[in-house]
Amino acid sequence: MDTPTPPHPPETHAIHRIGWLRATVLGANDGIVSTASLIVGVAAAGSDRDAVIVAGLAALVAGAMAMAAGEYVSVASQADTEAASLVKETWELANMPEAERAELVAIYRARGLSAELAGQVVDALHAHDALGAHARDELGLASEHRARPVQAAIASAASFVTGAALPLLAAVLLPGAMMIPGVALASLAYLMLLGGLGAWAGGAPVARGVVRVAFWGAAAFAATWAIGRLFGTTVG
Repeated sequence: MDTPTPPHPPETHAIHRIGWLRATVLGANDGIVSTASLIVGVAAAGSDRDAVIVAGLAALVAGAMAMAAGEYVSVASQADTEAASLVKETWELANMPEAERAELVAIYRARGLSAELAGQVVDALHAHDALGAHARDELGLASEHRARPVQAAIASAASFVTGAALPLLAAVLLPGAMMIPGVALASLAYLMLLGGLGAWAGGAPVARGVVRVAFWGAAAFAATWAIGRLFGTTVG
């Protein structure tokens, strides 16, 4: 009696996370860097504590709105392009079905299928969902990757607010003398954690993700501190 073959465990890949991972990490990273940099720069210019907190809060609100608006406009433009492409493809399927069939057959032949098998596959796909097959294989529009402007705007704004709230909270809790180094160090720690989590979730080397965000975060904080000191001294 043959021993039954155990079921093959399902494969897991990080590629399906790219869309939301990119938006989340980008939004939170921007929130931390821009808000912490502004707080460090304004504090370095000699502004009082209340002015620094107000500047940080304004950065949080303005940044979240900018992220939402930018992401919505960008993704909405992508959605418009996708919709126009689908309208064109629908017309071509209705008015020139043989040319569209030949186009899809050529795509499958280029992927290694024989002419006969490619024709059979295309006929089966056309019978099931012709537009879906052409959208996926000809236009590269998989349904799970379609542009969703409102969802993208909300996700970007929410991730920015989450990131920006961290240095702002540090500024509120720390005494005035410790605000600049405390906000900078706390923000670097947040960035390193975020970079590590993002790399881990995406299946990339964690150390590389941590070093990358730490370097650019430190550069941003140093630049805004220098500008704050320079203009603060000049104005003073």
